[in-house]
Amino acid sequence: MNSRDPIRPQASVAARPAWLGRPLWQDRIHSVPRSRLISALGVALAAAGCAPAGPRTAPDAMEALRSQQVLTGTPHSLSVLRAGKPQGARLILVHGTPGEAVGWADYLHNPPAGMEVLALDRPGFGHSDPAGAVTRLAEQAAAVLALMPTDGRPVVLLGHSLGGAVVARVAADHPERVSGLVLLAASLDPAQESIHPMQRLGAWAPVQALLPRALRNANQELMAFKSELQALAALLPRIRAKVVIVHGTQDDL
Repeated sequence: MNSRDPIRPQASVAARPAWLGRPLWQDRIHSVPRSRLISALGVALAAAGCAPAGPRTAPDAMEALRSQQVLTGTPHSLSVLRAGKPQGARLILVHGTPGEAVGWADYLHNPPAGMEVLALDRPGFGHSDPAGAVTRLAEQAAAVLALMPTDGRPVVLLGHSLGGAVVARVAADHPERVSGLVLLAASLDPAQESIHPMQRLGAWAPVQALLPRALRNANQELMAFKSELQALAALLPRIRAKVVIVHGTQDDL
């Protein structure tokens, strides 16, 4: 999830491929638009455990699937959950902000038939390094690229919320390596981005020091996100993969 109002398409939501399985959201209808203040509190509420119900599968059940790999050319390690059929077409799941790989637990517990499924803790979150925020989409994309197979197998990237911008950057930078792109409630329009005064307060060093790592890093990502999306916009025409957009018109974030 993230704390901003997303793009609200006028068209009907795209059909979900069968291999996507159960939806990640619960249907919720809100007749009164939320204020910017409530929007800015979205990340804080999620960090405090007030978000909608998460995966049915217990996060602890995922630990047997976890591995660490060092990112080439860096001192940092990346935490990855792996499930499904080795050597099958690879599906890489990329969470939003804040978030962790265990948010995809239901999909890892019951992976699409014949596919290998990987979910990463993005840099700056979960069990992945570094301790601080990695705000540049290019660096986040490099972490996803490190999980791409080099043997020519098909690769589908699925990004949720801010993770949608990350996978779009991968597909734009390496169009020949991405077979399919799923943008799930993705944040891709810089015109939708704004910074609330509460976020600036959260970036103030004395306050920042009191915040949990996930919330601190999420706020830093969001503060830099508009300029990152503006840079990404020029790259989007490079994408050659088949793209599926899944976005609820009643999405309250």
